[in-house]
Amino acid sequence: MTHRVTLIPGDGIGPEVVEAARRVVDATGVEVRWDVEQIGLRAFERTGEVLPARAVSSIRENGVGLKGPIETPEGAGIRSANLVLRKELDLYANVRPCTWYPGVPSLYEDVDLLVVRENTEDVYTGVEFEVGTVEVKELIAFIEETTGIRIRQDSGISVKAISQEGSERIVRFAFDETRRRGRAKVTAAHKANIMKFSDGLFLDVARRVAAQYPDVVFDDRIIDALCMELVQSPERFDVLVLPNLYGDIASELGAGLIGGPGVAPGVQLGDDVAVFEATHGTAPRLAGRDRADPVGLMLSAAMMLRHLGEVEAGDRLEEAIARVLADGVDVTPDLRRPGDERPAVGTKRMTEAVAERLRVASVA
Repeated sequence: MTHRVTLIPGDGIGPEVVEAARRVVDATGVEVRWDVEQIGLRAFERTGEVLPARAVSSIRENGVGLKGPIETPEGAGIRSANLVLRKELDLYANVRPCTWYPGVPSLYEDVDLLVVRENTEDVYTGVEFEVGTVEVKELIAFIEETTGIRIRQDSGISVKAISQEGSERIVRFAFDETRRRGRAKVTAAHKANIMKFSDGLFLDVARRVAAQYPDVVFDDRIIDALCMELVQSPERFDVLVLPNLYGDIASELGAGLIGGPGVAPGVQLGDDVAVFEATHGTAPRLAGRDRADPVGLMLSAAMMLRHLGEVEAGDRLEEAIARVLADGVDVTPDLRRPGDERPAVGTKRMTEAVAERLRVASVA
Protein backbone atom coordinates (compact mmCIF):
# COMPACT_ATOMS: atom_id res chain seq x y z
CA MET A 1 0.00 0.00 0.00
CA THR A 2 1.25 3.49 -0.88
CA HIS A 3 0.64 6.27 1.64
CA ARG A 4 0.39 9.95 0.72
CA VAL A 5 2.12 12.28 3.19
CA THR A 6 2.65 16.03 3.03
CA LEU A 7 6.34 16.81 3.61
CA ILE A 8 7.16 20.28 4.95
CA PRO A 9 10.93 20.97 4.98
CA GLY A 10 10.63 24.12 7.08
CA ASP A 11 13.36 26.63 7.84
CA GLY A 12 16.87 26.67 9.33
CA ILE A 13 17.91 23.08 9.98
CA GLY A 14 14.44 21.92 8.95
CA PRO A 15 15.34 20.70 5.45
CA GLU A 16 18.25 18.65 6.85
CA VAL A 17 16.30 16.86 9.58
CA VAL A 18 13.27 16.40 7.30
CA GLU A 19 15.48 14.79 4.66
CA ALA A 20 16.90 12.52 7.38
CA ALA A 21 13.41 11.47 8.45
CA ARG A 22 12.34 10.91 4.85
CA ARG A 23 15.38 8.74 4.16
CA VAL A 24 14.86 6.45 7.14
CA VAL A 25 11.14 6.10 6.41
CA ASP A 26 12.02 5.05 2.87
CA ALA A 27 14.60 2.63 4.30
CA THR A 28 11.86 0.78 6.18
CA GLY A 29 10.43 -0.33 2.84
CA VAL A 30 7.08 1.37 3.41
CA GLU A 31 5.95 3.08 0.22
CA VAL A 32 5.24 6.76 0.79
CA ARG A 33 4.37 9.32 -1.85
CA TRP A 34 5.77 12.58 -0.54
CA ASP A 35 3.93 15.80 -1.40
CA VAL A 36 6.50 18.51 -0.69
CA GLU A 37 5.03 21.85 0.40
CA GLN A 38 6.43 24.95 2.08
CA ILE A 39 5.25 26.70 5.25
CA GLY A 40 7.12 29.41 7.14
CA LEU A 41 9.88 31.78 6.11
CA ARG A 42 10.72 30.00 2.85
CA ALA A 43 7.08 30.01 1.83
CA PHE A 44 6.82 33.72 2.66
CA GLU A 45 9.90 34.57 0.61
CA ARG A 46 8.58 32.67 -2.41
CA THR A 47 4.86 33.41 -2.29
CA GLY A 48 4.31 36.28 0.14
CA GLU A 49 2.32 33.89 2.34
CA VAL A 50 3.65 32.21 5.44
CA LEU A 51 0.89 29.58 5.37
CA PRO A 52 -0.06 28.99 1.71
CA ALA A 53 -3.54 27.58 1.17
CA ARG A 54 -2.03 24.90 -1.07
CA ALA A 55 0.06 23.52 1.80
CA VAL A 56 -2.87 23.49 4.21
CA SER A 57 -5.07 21.79 1.62
CA SER A 58 -2.41 19.15 1.02
CA ILE A 59 -2.26 18.25 4.70
CA ARG A 60 -6.03 18.20 4.94
CA GLU A 61 -6.43 15.98 1.85
CA ASN A 62 -3.62 13.57 2.77
CA GLY A 63 -4.57 13.51 6.44
CA VAL A 64 -0.91 13.22 7.47
CA GLY A 65 2.02 15.62 7.44
CA LEU A 66 5.69 15.40 8.44
CA LYS A 67 6.97 18.85 9.29
CA GLY A 68 10.28 20.48 10.09
CA PRO A 69 10.62 23.53 12.35
CA ILE A 70 9.35 26.76 10.80
CA GLU A 71 9.98 30.45 11.32
CA THR A 72 7.29 33.14 11.22
CA PRO A 73 8.92 36.25 9.73
CA GLU A 74 8.17 39.80 10.73
CA GLY A 75 5.75 41.34 8.30
CA ALA A 76 3.84 38.11 7.77
CA GLY A 77 0.76 39.56 9.45
CA ILE A 78 0.39 36.68 11.90
CA ARG A 79 2.02 35.98 15.24
CA SER A 80 2.78 32.31 14.66
CA ALA A 81 2.36 30.10 11.63
CA ASN A 82 2.26 27.09 13.96
CA LEU A 83 -0.70 28.52 15.88
CA VAL A 84 -2.58 29.37 12.69
CA LEU A 85 -1.95 25.90 11.28
CA ARG A 86 -3.34 24.32 14.45
CA LYS A 87 -6.42 26.52 14.23
CA GLU A 88 -6.96 25.89 10.50
CA LEU A 89 -6.83 22.12 10.93
CA ASP A 90 -8.27 22.02 14.48
CA LEU A 91 -5.20 20.17 15.75
CA TYR A 92 -6.44 20.15 19.32
CA ALA A 93 -4.10 17.55 20.82
CA ASN A 94 -0.32 17.83 21.08
CA VAL A 95 1.21 14.48 22.03
CA ARG A 96 4.83 14.51 23.21
CA PRO A 97 6.44 11.21 24.28
CA CYS A 98 9.35 11.89 26.63
CA THR A 99 11.35 8.66 26.75
CA TRP A 100 15.02 8.37 27.62
CA TYR A 101 17.13 6.18 25.33
CA PRO A 102 20.38 4.61 26.56
CA GLY A 103 23.35 6.53 25.27
CA VAL A 104 21.69 9.95 25.31
CA PRO A 105 23.39 12.37 27.74
CA SER A 106 20.97 13.16 30.57
CA LEU A 107 20.85 13.49 34.34
CA TYR A 108 17.94 11.02 34.31
CA GLU A 109 17.72 7.45 33.07
CA ASP A 110 14.24 6.35 34.15
CA VAL A 111 11.91 8.59 32.18
CA ASP A 112 8.98 7.38 30.10
CA LEU A 113 6.32 10.08 30.09
CA LEU A 114 3.55 10.92 27.66
CA VAL A 115 2.54 14.58 27.70
CA VAL A 116 -0.90 15.36 26.23
CA ARG A 117 -1.41 19.09 25.77
CA GLU A 118 -4.62 20.89 24.83
CA ASN A 119 -3.70 22.90 21.76
CA THR A 120 -6.41 25.46 20.95
CA GLU A 121 -7.48 27.34 24.08
CA ASP A 122 -6.04 28.94 27.23
CA VAL A 123 -3.90 32.06 26.76
CA TYR A 124 -2.89 30.95 23.25
CA THR A 125 -6.16 32.12 21.68
CA GLY A 126 -4.49 35.42 20.76
CA VAL A 127 -7.10 37.55 22.53
CA GLU A 128 -4.92 40.33 23.92
CA PHE A 129 -5.23 44.03 24.69
CA GLU A 130 -2.22 46.27 24.31
CA VAL A 131 -1.18 48.64 27.07
CA GLY A 132 -2.42 52.22 26.61
CA THR A 133 -5.10 51.45 23.99
CA VAL A 134 -8.70 52.57 24.26
CA GLU A 135 -9.76 48.91 24.30
CA VAL A 136 -7.61 47.99 27.29
CA LYS A 137 -8.74 51.06 29.21
CA GLU A 138 -12.37 50.14 28.61
CA LEU A 139 -11.69 46.56 29.68
CA ILE A 140 -9.93 47.68 32.86
CA ALA A 141 -12.86 49.94 33.69
CA PHE A 142 -15.34 47.12 33.04
CA ILE A 143 -13.43 44.73 35.28
CA GLU A 144 -13.33 47.22 38.13
CA GLU A 145 -17.01 48.02 37.72
CA THR A 146 -18.15 44.39 37.70
CA THR A 147 -15.71 42.83 40.18
CA GLY A 148 -14.33 45.66 42.27
CA ILE A 149 -10.82 44.58 41.33
CA ARG A 150 -8.54 47.40 40.24
CA ILE A 151 -6.01 46.62 37.53
CA ARG A 152 -3.15 49.04 36.92
CA GLN A 153 -3.76 51.37 34.00
CA ASP A 154 -0.35 50.57 32.50
CA SER A 155 -1.27 46.90 32.02
CA GLY A 156 -1.46 44.73 28.96
CA ILE A 157 -4.09 42.00 29.21
CA SER A 158 -4.29 38.50 27.75
CA VAL A 159 -7.49 36.48 28.02
CA LYS A 160 -7.38 32.93 29.37
CA ALA A 161 -10.28 30.90 27.97
CA ILE A 162 -10.93 27.27 28.91
CA SER A 163 -14.15 25.61 27.78
CA GLN A 164 -16.01 22.51 28.87
CA GLU A 165 -15.97 21.14 25.32
CA GLY A 166 -12.25 21.77 24.79
CA SER A 167 -11.39 20.30 28.18
CA GLU A 168 -13.52 17.22 27.69
CA ARG A 169 -12.15 16.30 24.30
CA ILE A 170 -8.51 16.60 25.39
CA VAL A 171 -9.04 14.69 28.63
CA ARG A 172 -11.00 11.98 26.85
CA PHE A 173 -8.27 11.83 24.23
CA ALA A 174 -5.67 11.37 26.99
CA PHE A 175 -7.59 8.48 28.59
CA ASP A 176 -8.19 6.80 25.21
CA GLU A 177 -4.49 7.19 24.37
CA THR A 178 -3.57 5.72 27.76
CA ARG A 179 -5.64 2.65 27.03
CA ARG A 180 -4.36 2.34 23.46
CA ARG A 181 -0.73 2.47 24.56
CA GLY A 182 -1.25 0.05 27.48
CA ARG A 183 -0.37 2.67 30.08
CA ALA A 184 -1.85 2.82 33.55
CA LYS A 185 -2.29 6.33 34.96
CA VAL A 186 -3.36 9.82 33.93
CA THR A 187 -2.39 12.92 35.90
CA ALA A 188 -4.19 16.20 35.20
CA ALA A 189 -2.27 19.41 35.90
CA HIS A 190 -3.90 22.73 36.80
CA LYS A 191 -3.90 25.78 39.05
CA ALA A 192 -7.48 25.33 40.19
CA ASN A 193 -6.67 26.52 43.69
CA ILE A 194 -6.21 30.03 42.26
CA MET A 195 -8.03 30.14 38.89
CA LYS A 196 -11.24 28.48 40.00
CA PHE A 197 -13.37 29.34 36.97
CA SER A 198 -10.88 28.33 34.24
CA ASP A 199 -8.47 25.77 35.66
CA GLY A 200 -11.21 24.77 38.09
CA LEU A 201 -13.43 23.98 35.12
CA PHE A 202 -10.66 21.91 33.52
CA LEU A 203 -10.19 19.91 36.74
CA ASP A 204 -13.92 19.33 37.20
CA VAL A 205 -14.22 18.02 33.65
CA ALA A 206 -11.14 15.83 34.09
CA ARG A 207 -12.60 14.24 37.23
CA ARG A 208 -15.93 13.62 35.51
CA VAL A 209 -14.29 12.01 32.47
CA ALA A 210 -11.94 9.96 34.67
CA ALA A 211 -14.94 8.36 36.38
CA GLN A 212 -15.84 6.83 33.00
CA TYR A 213 -12.47 5.03 32.81
CA PRO A 214 -12.38 2.89 35.98
CA ASP A 215 -9.51 0.79 34.59
CA VAL A 216 -7.19 3.83 34.46
CA VAL A 217 -5.75 5.37 37.62
CA PHE A 218 -6.38 9.11 37.86
CA ASP A 219 -4.89 11.84 39.99
CA ASP A 220 -4.13 15.54 39.68
CA ARG A 221 -1.40 17.99 40.58
CA ILE A 222 -1.12 21.74 40.90
CA ILE A 223 1.22 22.69 38.06
CA ASP A 224 4.05 24.11 40.17
CA ALA A 225 4.04 21.01 42.37
CA LEU A 226 4.04 18.81 39.27
CA CYS A 227 7.11 20.57 37.89
CA MET A 228 8.93 20.05 41.18
CA GLU A 229 8.01 16.36 41.31
CA LEU A 230 9.02 15.81 37.69
CA VAL A 231 12.47 17.15 38.47
CA GLN A 232 12.70 15.04 41.64
CA SER A 233 11.19 11.75 40.47
CA PRO A 234 9.89 11.63 36.90
CA GLU A 235 9.36 7.89 37.17
CA ARG A 236 6.31 8.55 39.35
CA PHE A 237 4.34 9.76 36.33
CA ASP A 238 2.88 8.05 33.28
CA VAL A 239 0.51 10.21 31.17
CA LEU A 240 0.06 13.92 31.82
CA VAL A 241 -2.89 15.91 30.48
CA LEU A 242 -2.72 19.69 30.69
CA PRO A 243 -4.25 22.91 29.40
CA ASN A 244 -2.31 24.67 26.66
CA LEU A 245 0.17 26.85 28.56
CA TYR A 246 1.05 24.27 31.22
CA GLY A 247 1.33 21.61 28.52
CA ASP A 248 3.80 23.78 26.64
CA ILE A 249 5.93 24.13 29.76
CA ALA A 250 5.67 20.48 30.80
CA SER A 251 6.56 19.29 27.28
CA GLU A 252 9.82 21.25 27.35
CA LEU A 253 10.55 20.12 30.90
CA GLY A 254 10.00 16.53 29.78
CA ALA A 255 12.34 17.04 26.83
CA GLY A 256 14.97 18.35 29.23
CA LEU A 257 14.68 15.20 31.30
CA ILE A 258 15.54 12.97 28.34
CA GLY A 259 18.39 14.96 26.79
CA GLY A 260 16.77 17.96 25.14
CA PRO A 261 14.32 18.83 22.36
CA GLY A 262 16.66 17.37 19.75
CA VAL A 263 15.63 13.86 20.82
CA ALA A 264 11.96 14.62 21.61
CA PRO A 265 9.32 13.61 19.04
CA GLY A 266 5.81 14.99 18.79
CA VAL A 267 2.57 15.15 16.86
CA GLN A 268 -0.31 17.60 16.53
CA LEU A 269 -3.59 15.72 16.16
CA GLY A 270 -7.14 16.55 15.12
CA ASP A 271 -10.03 14.21 14.45
CA ASP A 272 -9.02 13.66 10.82
CA VAL A 273 -5.50 15.11 10.51
CA ALA A 274 -2.11 14.41 12.09
CA VAL A 275 1.03 16.54 11.71
CA PHE A 276 4.18 14.84 12.99
CA GLU A 277 6.90 17.36 13.65
CA ALA A 278 10.21 18.40 15.07
CA THR A 279 9.68 19.81 18.55
CA HIS A 280 12.82 21.95 18.44
CA GLY A 281 13.39 25.29 16.75
CA THR A 282 15.00 26.22 13.44
CA ALA A 283 18.53 26.62 14.94
CA PRO A 284 19.73 28.85 12.09
CA ARG A 285 23.33 28.86 13.36
CA LEU A 286 23.54 25.14 12.55
CA ALA A 287 21.75 25.32 9.21
CA GLY A 288 23.72 23.91 6.30
CA ARG A 289 26.58 22.69 8.51
CA ASP A 290 25.62 18.99 8.71
CA ARG A 291 25.48 19.20 12.51
CA ALA A 292 21.74 19.05 13.24
CA ASP A 293 20.50 16.24 15.48
CA PRO A 294 17.90 14.31 13.41
CA VAL A 295 16.70 12.00 16.20
CA GLY A 296 13.56 13.90 17.26
CA LEU A 297 12.08 14.05 13.79
CA MET A 298 13.12 10.47 12.99
CA LEU A 299 11.26 9.34 16.12
CA SER A 300 8.29 11.46 15.01
CA ALA A 301 8.47 9.61 11.69
CA ALA A 302 8.30 6.29 13.58
CA MET A 303 5.14 7.57 15.28
CA MET A 304 3.80 8.55 11.86
CA LEU A 305 4.35 5.05 10.49
CA ARG A 306 2.37 3.54 13.37
CA HIS A 307 -0.39 6.10 12.76
CA LEU A 308 -0.51 4.97 9.12
CA GLY A 309 -1.01 1.38 10.26
CA GLU A 310 2.61 0.40 9.55
CA VAL A 311 3.20 -0.60 13.16
CA GLU A 312 5.96 -3.12 12.49
CA ALA A 313 7.89 -0.62 10.37
CA GLY A 314 7.48 2.07 13.02
CA ASP A 315 8.79 -0.27 15.68
CA ARG A 316 11.76 -1.24 13.50
CA LEU A 317 12.61 2.39 12.89
CA GLU A 318 12.50 3.26 16.59
CA GLU A 319 14.64 0.21 17.42
CA ALA A 320 17.21 1.21 14.77
CA ILE A 321 17.42 4.73 16.22
CA ALA A 322 17.75 3.34 19.74
CA ARG A 323 20.58 1.00 18.68
CA VAL A 324 22.52 3.83 17.04
CA LEU A 325 22.11 5.93 20.18
CA ALA A 326 23.16 3.09 22.47
CA ASP A 327 26.17 2.27 20.29
CA GLY A 328 27.26 5.90 20.56
CA VAL A 329 29.56 5.88 17.51
CA ASP A 330 27.57 7.57 14.75
CA VAL A 331 25.95 10.40 16.70
CA THR A 332 25.91 14.18 16.30
CA PRO A 333 27.92 16.46 18.66
CA ASP A 334 25.03 17.20 21.05
CA LEU A 335 24.74 13.47 21.76
CA ARG A 336 28.29 13.17 23.06
CA ARG A 337 28.62 12.94 26.84
CA PRO A 338 31.12 15.27 28.55
CA GLY A 339 34.52 13.56 28.49
CA ASP A 340 33.62 11.32 25.55
CA GLU A 341 36.42 12.23 23.12
CA ARG A 342 35.27 10.07 20.25
CA PRO A 343 34.68 12.19 17.14
CA ALA A 344 31.07 13.04 16.46
CA VAL A 345 29.52 12.64 13.02
CA GLY A 346 27.21 14.80 10.97
CA THR A 347 23.50 14.62 10.30
CA LYS A 348 23.97 12.67 7.08
CA ARG A 349 26.20 10.01 8.60
CA MET A 350 23.91 9.49 11.58
CA THR A 351 20.97 9.15 9.21
CA GLU A 352 22.86 6.59 7.15
CA ALA A 353 23.74 4.65 10.32
CA VAL A 354 20.04 4.34 11.16
CA ALA A 355 19.23 3.34 7.57
CA GLU A 356 21.99 0.69 7.69
CA ARG A 357 20.49 -0.79 10.86
CA LEU A 358 17.14 -0.96 9.12
CA ARG A 359 18.61 -2.72 6.08
CA VAL A 360 20.43 -5.25 8.30
CA ALA A 361 17.24 -5.92 10.24
CA SER A 362 15.21 -6.44 7.06
CA VAL A 363 17.78 -8.96 5.73
CA ALA A 364 17.79 -10.82 9.05
